[in-house]
Amino acid sequence: MKMTFTERKVSISDELKEYATKKCEKLERYFDRDNSAKVTFSMERGRYIAEITVVHAGMLFRASEQSHDMYGSIDGAVDSIERQILKNKTRLEKRLRQGAFDKPAELQMLAEDQAPEDIYDVIRVKEFEVKPMTVQEAILQMNLLDHQFFFFRNSEEDDRYSVVYKRQNGGYGLIISK
Repeated sequence: MKMTFTERKVSISDELKEYATKKCEKLERYFDRDNSAKVTFSMERGRYIAEITVVHAGMLFRASEQSHDMYGSIDGAVDSIERQILKNKTRLEKRLRQGAFDKPAELQMLAEDQAPEDIYDVIRVKEFEVKPMTVQEAILQMNLLDHQFFFFRNSEEDDRYSVVYKRQNGGYGLIISK
């Protein structure tokens, strides 16, 4: 697994990077091809945050954990990704490595603790005309509707479909289709 480390507002020792690498390599049993992991270490308000993003065959697996100990944050993030994989096991079987879910004893117990497979029920369907507009107009429209995101055709990007959204840490984000 190819590892990339990013440090934000905190300096990380080589020992901690080796620990994170060892923990992330635990996830390799689910993947059959090349994959990569990006680990971001940060600190906010005295809490250590570890965010792990694993990229495999165009799919992203991401988890973020915070605690008073960076080692605990890494453990929690890796466990969260593993729970995501096990929870969505039937949907992921075709995309992951053959035999990825042949479980050792501890995984068998973890899987038994999981709730039965949830079905993604579409509760509501909305239809609306997608009008071309600028990003600023889309943000204004989103704020007027008091929504968290807004889908539109971006007139500044050759009418490509785009989404603007409110970020948790303030500001806005923009997603543009290819």
